[in-house]
Amino acid sequence: CGYIWQSCSSRRRSFDTAATGVVNLSMITEADISSALTGDPEALEVHLELIEQAASIAGHTVKIHCHCLTVDANGRVQPARLAEFMRNAVADYAIPRSKLAEARARDSKYRTTEAVTALFERAKRSFTDLANTGEGGEMLLFLLAERFLKLPQILCKMDLKTDSRMHYHGADGVYAGVTDEGTLKLYWGESKIYKDASTAIRDCLASLAPFLIEPEAEGSERERDLMLLSDKADLSNAALTDALRKYFDRSSPLSKRVQYCGVALVGFDASFYPGDGARVAAADIAKACVDELKSWKAQIGSRLSIEKLNQMEIEFFCLPLPSAEGFRAAFLKAMGISEQ
Repeated sequence: CGYIWQSCSSRRRSFDTAATGVVNLSMITEADISSALTGDPEALEVHLELIEQAASIAGHTVKIHCHCLTVDANGRVQPARLAEFMRNAVADYAIPRSKLAEARARDSKYRTTEAVTALFERAKRSFTDLANTGEGGEMLLFLLAERFLKLPQILCKMDLKTDSRMHYHGADGVYAGVTDEGTLKLYWGESKIYKDASTAIRDCLASLAPFLIEPEAEGSERERDLMLLSDKADLSNAALTDALRKYFDRSSPLSKRVQYCGVALVGFDASFYPGDGARVAAADIAKACVDELKSWKAQIGSRLSIEKLNQMEIEFFCLPLPSAEGFRAAFLKAMGISEQ
């Protein structure tokens, strides 16, 4: 067993090359993280129009990203098409990467789609049929985190559910990035899809705050997810996954190189969308959204101060919708789930 040292992204990285040929990495890189990303970012842009990116608020380290539903050539928005797009990516969200990789390998070997199709159906069954479900918002957060921010999901919480009608307790998602200095940036996710913007912002940041600011202790809000990450964090590649899990092993020095950050999504009703059958210009939607964003930013800034999140790095998505209730109903319909 020998040791080879090489430079990567201005950092040093060790390899343990055992006789088996398995490579154990001691530190992951930005390239390693990026290799786990799923999906085509341009497909997301078909359904969501970026209005403003990385808007800042004085005195805070938050970055605010605002999207609206896209307007088609007929002057209409299509929330049902967004829901169908989300459904088609459900296995990427709800099935651990390593299990998907195994299914793809099996299908390739036998020239079939059976294994991946079975996982797709399993993924759909893991979603609740409750009418007030927030799982559509959680999945939309996943798509924006992976395809817009390039932050891969590293803990597949849907696979941990024991009852489809129950919601998993903990963060709405856990995502990862890495700095040039080798610090793992752990992004705790939270999403709220409500009718009212101010209520969505308030509840979203109140739910996110404990994961970011509570002291390290066994009773902290994040503790259960951290324990799961030490055992179930997944980047598909076995060697990379082993390296990632070391960051959550308290006996490893890498556990001191984890920075807590947040990624949040709020969706809410916006009056500037057209009514049923009415036409609208994309430019008019964008202008109205920019005008409303001033108010949303003020509310976000106020809540960040109240929750003592001023200095925490948070990627914050605002998504005005024609109807929050309509979005939930469209998602359940696309998933083939009846509301209860």
